[in-house]
Amino acid sequence: MSSMAIDGLASGLNTTELINGLMQIEAAPQVLLKRKSTETTNLISALQALNTKVASLGTNAAKAAKAPSWDIHKVASSSSAATATVAGGAAAGTLEFAVDRLSAGQVSMVNLDLEAGGTDLGTPPTLSVLRNGKIYTIPASGDLDVIAAAINKAKDLGLSAVKVRVSNGVAGGEPEYRLQLSGISGEANSFNLYAGDAEGRGYVTVDSNGVATETAIDPGIDRVAHGIGSIASDDPAKPLVVATDAQITLWPSAGATNPLQLTSATNTFAGVMAGVDVTVKAQTDAAPVVLTVLPDGDAIRKLVSDVIGSVGVVLSDIASRAAATTTTATDGRPVVSGGLFSGDSAVRFLADNVRSAVTLPVDGRSPSALGINIDRSGAISFDQAAFDAAMAEDAEGTQAMAMAIALRVADVAKTASDPIDGTVTKKIESQQSMVRNLGEQIANWDRRLEQRRAGLERTYAALEVTLSGMQAQMSWLTSQLATLPKIDTGKS
Repeated sequence: MSSMAIDGLASGLNTTELINGLMQIEAAPQVLLKRKSTETTNLISALQALNTKVASLGTNAAKAAKAPSWDIHKVASSSSAATATVAGGAAAGTLEFAVDRLSAGQVSMVNLDLEAGGTDLGTPPTLSVLRNGKIYTIPASGDLDVIAAAINKAKDLGLSAVKVRVSNGVAGGEPEYRLQLSGISGEANSFNLYAGDAEGRGYVTVDSNGVATETAIDPGIDRVAHGIGSIASDDPAKPLVVATDAQITLWPSAGATNPLQLTSATNTFAGVMAGVDVTVKAQTDAAPVVLTVLPDGDAIRKLVSDVIGSVGVVLSDIASRAAATTTTATDGRPVVSGGLFSGDSAVRFLADNVRSAVTLPVDGRSPSALGINIDRSGAISFDQAAFDAAMAEDAEGTQAMAMAIALRVADVAKTASDPIDGTVTKKIESQQSMVRNLGEQIANWDRRLEQRRAGLERTYAALEVTLSGMQAQMSWLTSQLATLPKIDTGKS
């Protein structure tokens, strides 16, 4: 509910301004609480950002501290006829091979004359596909579009079907269509199409005497009129494309009488070398493909550089938030203010521990031998050339030393940023508790100041009423005095 008042009708005072001035004095403790709450909130944000950076440092360091992380290889192919990918467990080595052929899926075109050859295929007819020793039955009408849709819907079948126009018709007749079937690659995935189902239902043979006989599927007999075959071939059972495995010959330059050959249903040969998968793209006519597997120096170097880079991010963040700033007061005096992390022992200890973990010797050997250096300001840097030289001289010893340093850094990071009992995590939680407490105190002050303002408003309102009454009495007395007769004292 709002109210309207006019200041100083009786007293002539600006009571609103007077009350506001008194309330500023009364609210001074709350102002300090709000300032403290803002500063603490800013500190929490800074600590959370630092904690995120420390956690990232811990992740990179923990990765570099594990031996499997150093098992990084790269593979190069001498020819575009084949590519290769490398995974964990690979070892340095070389492999030569020729690409004899690529894998292919069977492609066949079928002229489905379902009423030829003295057969009655039923209504609707039933078709069966024999693939990889398994029979798949497809009930469908005689319409090619419906049959194609039924085949495409049968996901386990491993075939795709499409209706293809093969002629425009003769003398204005209807165009001729056939059903094209495409299978997945690999010799084992070749297929045959039959009329009827596995028990003979839907395929009835009628002899010269009109006797009908149901016959089960015989893989040796093609029971679709005009067969599954090439439109350009007299052999109705010949596919347009034969299902084929990809094949490579290992070390063809050796000229072995019985060369080593590998086949694959797809164009990818998994595990040809330990941790290496090969994908063939084209046949090789002349020079064979040579694969070379080597340690990936760039990736290994990145393991260490990521750790040192994360160390730099953490130390830079701490330094920037601890640095003092200088401003100028209204009277021209310089004012020096500390950073958010100034005087924070927990953050200072974290910075010291990170530096120590990175720069202290390992078994009497300085990390500078690996290219890890510290300057006068305490900044950490990484010399990639020095690291590469150390790896070239003693890869095993360099790896062991780098892993030891990374393990120390990971331990420091975990101690600080562990989500349950990390030192920085705990500090964040304590500061958040402080902000909640300050918020409660500020809310209590809001209620207290509201009551104080109401009291002042009542006091000054009562003052105005009292003064107004006194002014009324004064006016009455003045009027009464004015009515009194004048007394002639006889003095001129």
